[in-house]
Amino acid sequence: MTENPEIAITTGPYQTMPTSILPQPTFEFDSPVYIHSDPLPENVQASLKSENNIEWVESDELADYSIKIVHSGVAQGTVLIRWVYTIVAAFPTIQDEISLGRVVNCWRGACGGEFRLLVSEETLPIFQNLWGNPDPQSVLVLPADKLLEKAWQERDLRVILPFDQLEPRWKTLRVDGISPLDQDFVLEDYSLTIEWEWRLNHDKPNDFLKNRKSVITNRLPEKFTSLILTGTTALVRHTAERMELNGLDYPLQDIGEWLRSADLVHVSNEVSFYENCPPALPMRGGQRFCTSPRYVEFLKLAGVDVVELTGNHLLDWGPEPFLYTLDLYNQNGIKYYGGGRNLKEARQPLLIEHHGNRLALIGCNRAGPENIWATDDQPGPSPCNMKELEEEIRNVLDKGYLPIVTFQHYEVEDFMPMNLTLQEFEQTAQFGAVIVSGSQAHFAHGFGFYRDHFMHYGLGNLFFDQMFPLHRRQFIDRHVFYDGKYLGVELLTTILEDYARPRPMTKDERAEMLADYFRVSGWLESEKP
Repeated sequence: MTENPEIAITTGPYQTMPTSILPQPTFEFDSPVYIHSDPLPENVQASLKSENNIEWVESDELADYSIKIVHSGVAQGTVLIRWVYTIVAAFPTIQDEISLGRVVNCWRGACGGEFRLLVSEETLPIFQNLWGNPDPQSVLVLPADKLLEKAWQERDLRVILPFDQLEPRWKTLRVDGISPLDQDFVLEDYSLTIEWEWRLNHDKPNDFLKNRKSVITNRLPEKFTSLILTGTTALVRHTAERMELNGLDYPLQDIGEWLRSADLVHVSNEVSFYENCPPALPMRGGQRFCTSPRYVEFLKLAGVDVVELTGNHLLDWGPEPFLYTLDLYNQNGIKYYGGGRNLKEARQPLLIEHHGNRLALIGCNRAGPENIWATDDQPGPSPCNMKELEEEIRNVLDKGYLPIVTFQHYEVEDFMPMNLTLQEFEQTAQFGAVIVSGSQAHFAHGFGFYRDHFMHYGLGNLFFDQMFPLHRRQFIDRHVFYDGKYLGVELLTTILEDYARPRPMTKDERAEMLADYFRVSGWLESEKP
């Protein structure tokens, strides 16, 4: 979790969502002035042309002021606009990174047979100004609303896309090691931040932009939120033993910074804390789990903000340890959802507001056993009821929140879940959930989309001691929101070492895993999104 005083987490009441607008300069002219501009992003152009007392002319010679694209990164006038562009591909793309040099070379016809470029009619003139006329065999031009379908049909296409037009069915590639989805993204350090400067052409009073506080941009840090969703956590058996031997932070040795750097971190902690929990042992008879209360410090070291309580081991030692666990979370400032002291609390969505992005986390247990489900007078996980889930999703949508639903669904030791899971995930997306995520899977599952709603049927384990070859492979899903919109997910991939310590995969391990999961998801053949 990044330190940020603007995070507000609540279970109610609802508030209305504010309307965001494009930052606009303030022009103060007593009489009309004449402006000429290089090609501009469409919404910036519309914003500027709405100003009073401005007339747009066809050349710099006729203009009092000019808005010019900055070449070679050196502005001669005042920088007015910094617009961030991305290089994207269809979501089931294994490639993670590209260099700007390769993109520019491809624009000019030297793609090397590896990829082609695709741009919208709006974006084309901006990059023509920067890089010259594109090679017609290497660069395709289509209306903006046709780009996504074309890129999914022809997987060698790499698309130049404005950051504000990202959506979940795209995969954003790093350009020279930097992505606009990065937590610490800096506009000036990114090679596809395109600048426009304001130049004075004649001897006029220089009173333009009198009240301007910042440049116009489509990537403001104060509108950005990242949320990490994870799979199963159970700090028991070998995992707990390794923590006792090597320190509480041992499982975080290789991925701790991934977790702590996000704005919001979720874990599905499937085991209750218990003051009388037996000492950690590598193996214990049966499947009755509990965790030492000291391990709540581990969650804090990991930067955990939110714990999901849909797991089927939470009442292994009865209701008292579970109630004690809820108190422990409250005492340590960790919010929870998907379970509670009674059915009413268990079904309550967790409402989060961060940087103007409003998220509603909803969780339920589909797999049972039924005797652990919360009732009017019994604590436990929230049971799944699809009719009530639909009502809750539509309720939070009406209040301006983006619904995120996590399931403890039926476990399957396979790359894809059972048909019932597929059906209920899609049904939940149809209700309006922007993300539907499976927390139950020890064996990671594949993905799906319903329109632009993302479904990940199971992320695999996070902190749990299953060292079977395919159980070692794990997903950590880093979801990104901007200005009230869900932009998409960055799939982080890890592999479990020493029963307790996930580490980032090597490039080859990651490529193999992504290929496996894109294949089982039905995405390695060209198709419409």
